[in-house]
Amino acid sequence: MDPNLPYLTLLILIGCPECFPDGLQQNGTRRHDYCVLGAGPSGLQMGYFLSRAKRDYVIIERNSGPGSFFNKYPRHRKLISINKIYTGSQNREFNMRHDWNSLLSHRPDLLLKRVSRDFFPPADAFPVYLSMFEKELGLRVRYGVDIGRIGAVRSPEGRRYILTDQHQLDYKCSVLLVASGLWVPQRAEFVGSDLVEGYESISTDPEDYKDQAVLILGKGNSAFETAQSISGRAKLVHMLSPNPVRLAWQTHYVGDLRAVNNDLLDTYQLKSLDGLAEIPLDKIAITQLKEQCRSRSGAKKKVKKPKFYVTLKKYLRHQEEKNGSDATGEETLEYHLDNFSMRKPYDRVISCLGFRFNFSIFHSSARPLNSDNARGRLPRLTAWYEGEDTPGLFVLGTAAHSRDYRSSAGGFVHGFRYTVRSVHRVLEQRYHGNAWQSTELSTTQLQSWILKRINEASGPYQMFEVLGDVILLRGSRCEYVEEFTLQALPRFSSLSGHEVSDHGLIVLVMQYGKKKVDYLGRGRADTEWTTAWKSNFLHPVLYYYDKLPTDEEMKLRPSGWTLPRPKAIHHMVEDFLTEWGTPISHIQPLRRFLEHCVQTDLRAFYAESCFRLSLAHRRPPLFCQQGYLERQGVARDSRLWQHGQDGGPRPTERDEGTSGEDPAFPTYLAQAGASFSAGLKLDF
Repeated sequence: MDPNLPYLTLLILIGCPECFPDGLQQNGTRRHDYCVLGAGPSGLQMGYFLSRAKRDYVIIERNSGPGSFFNKYPRHRKLISINKIYTGSQNREFNMRHDWNSLLSHRPDLLLKRVSRDFFPPADAFPVYLSMFEKELGLRVRYGVDIGRIGAVRSPEGRRYILTDQHQLDYKCSVLLVASGLWVPQRAEFVGSDLVEGYESISTDPEDYKDQAVLILGKGNSAFETAQSISGRAKLVHMLSPNPVRLAWQTHYVGDLRAVNNDLLDTYQLKSLDGLAEIPLDKIAITQLKEQCRSRSGAKKKVKKPKFYVTLKKYLRHQEEKNGSDATGEETLEYHLDNFSMRKPYDRVISCLGFRFNFSIFHSSARPLNSDNARGRLPRLTAWYEGEDTPGLFVLGTAAHSRDYRSSAGGFVHGFRYTVRSVHRVLEQRYHGNAWQSTELSTTQLQSWILKRINEASGPYQMFEVLGDVILLRGSRCEYVEEFTLQALPRFSSLSGHEVSDHGLIVLVMQYGKKKVDYLGRGRADTEWTTAWKSNFLHPVLYYYDKLPTDEEMKLRPSGWTLPRPKAIHHMVEDFLTEWGTPISHIQPLRRFLEHCVQTDLRAFYAESCFRLSLAHRRPPLFCQQGYLERQGVARDSRLWQHGQDGGPRPTERDEGTSGEDPAFPTYLAQAGASFSAGLKLDF
């Protein structure tokens, strides 16, 4: 008898996670630390970070391959996310600013351009790319697992989430990362909504719309994509929604109408039959005339091509009894307003109102709350993307767009690949004690590092006003923390694992101006550095705080402000080339602002200047302290160095742990010509 047999039998009886493949337990439950729901781009992106950190995770996908949404959508098979291959730069980080499709990885070749080189790639290319990403990185994905119920339970180890699939098998995890995207069509309920076709089921063959009058509900990209496809065959295309069309080049929001889809604006404005109108959809009714539905004898007759009329619900008699196929001529809008823009009948009505989050699979114990924005289509989340009432449940990707809805790029691949990384860093700190990745610098290196980030970093550039760099000042040194979630700044220490010293902190943000201007008109840009705060286009802004803002200050910040009022703020003037590196307009004002924050001279000096300053001042500039006086850059046999040594002991550097201004600082600032610039707003 094998002496190990009793031991093995005992392990089977008590249950041993390591004894079963893929975390499978004897009762059929699979246990993991992390469950990622969905193998779309955000799910695979999180899987990559978990895999690199060697965590116990599984990605669960109901379909047979990754990115299944893109097998069907967009319906007319062209992505509107740019794939700019040639930028004139070999810098990977910079190039990701102009690659809106690729995911983050350590592999420089694992980009969408391996699959498509089109500026607007075909939709079919994206699932191919995601499959390549998953296979080449060896991510752990279980396909064909359709989760129908998600619940939460309490256990001695804490809160756990249980995901039940179509075979009644359970997946139990400590942390649930929901990356299922948005795929449930958004509907508008009104009288006659049963007569409306959905974007998800319409024909994409333009010939099927030949010589037809078509009404499209919605004015987003899916609506205009549909209109653009059929306008060459349809008799006319009208578009109806509660609000006027919003153009991405005016709002700087990539979810608004993109130029690649806006051909119908030409035919509308140049009066070629097509048109746009605004009516609240809950006020309308789509009807068929009663005469179409019945013959004079009262018997039903077949109508091959029914016509649909738009009217207002208030004109319908006995509204509670009406359906979409029963209206009289007196109930149409033409009867009440003979010049109503939509008085003519339509052959088809199509709903293109976007998608919503699937709340239906969540049990009440695990269901996220509905967001206050986006008409409640999205889950309500904290600033670090955790459900407000569901601790341990995080939402990733498009479904997490409630945090920056209509204000940044968090609903799109080029934005949420960075928010996913931020969530992973939160997880590493909370559950594994690994502080948010940071870089320790000498304060004399700070300006150069900031300029490097401003001109190369893709995360703050794409997730403007949402992700920003936090610089922790520590006297002669500083700590640089990249891409922190700005709205969580009051919780910075607990989320990042880094403490703020008495020297304060600087937050670097990319943001647009708040003034509404004609973005194609004269005077749309401000190029004068002395009025940098008037910049309208994307530009860097630095906020200086002597301590972390509180939750209350964050809540009560001025309207339109990314962060609460700081002790000092500095705008770097917008730049046509988005290159913030000119010596007078960009670098010198930045240095003066930083000198004010760190209370020391940040200029670089030649050895001779350091020697003279060391003889004339008790505390020479920091560059000289850390360079010249530490024998950096001076030859060992230098008589100049010996002369300095013979002159007497140099003053010791102030303890980094103390605070307070250097009394000699104004002298150095004056010598540097460092008066406050007009671009530096310090008084509130």
